[in-house]
Amino acid sequence: MSKKPDLKVVPAELPDSDGRKARSERNREKIIDALFALVQKGDLDPSAAKVAEEAGVGLRTVFRHFEEMDGLYREMGSRLEAEILPVVRMPWTSQDLHGRLNELISRRASIYERIMPLKIASNLRRFQSDHLMLDYRRFLTMERAGLLGILPDHIKTDKMLVSALEMVVGFQSWRRLRQDQELSPDEAEAIIARTAKALLADTA
Repeated sequence: MSKKPDLKVVPAELPDSDGRKARSERNREKIIDALFALVQKGDLDPSAAKVAEEAGVGLRTVFRHFEEMDGLYREMGSRLEAEILPVVRMPWTSQDLHGRLNELISRRASIYERIMPLKIASNLRRFQSDHLMLDYRRFLTMERAGLLGILPDHIKTDKMLVSALEMVVGFQSWRRLRQDQELSPDEAEAIIARTAKALLADTA
């Protein structure tokens, strides 16, 4: 009986289409990373050409992945949302209103500090983009829902107080304190906490 030859298993190479897909995905991530980098450096309205240069890809590659810059900004927003949601959904450790409000303010301080330049960049473009305006309004809805989630019913019925608290602990207050008044993160957080406490001083 003749001996059968040994069969060697040779790993199959990835088809060209799979290789192109992997390169395309890498380029897409590089483009998003480039927008992040430019905005964080202070360029709040970078052009597609600047994004392409920062990413090390051609301008046509940018528009192959994102037909317009709004799409790139929305992708940036989606990435940020995925990053901050675990922080937003963390269970509260305090049982009383004042403790939970301080926790909310502290969490938002870290979130707002992270997203501030990127949020400002998106806000600059929202008046020219229906999609970015919808994202902006959805962010406001999420902020409001987070605040209402810790307020007792007798405070929720006071619409003026809720609106005042919403303004104080929202992103725009953080931006004003940090950017316009040039306060440190610790100073901004302390001011927001003090103001919120004062608003609740007369509540039972």
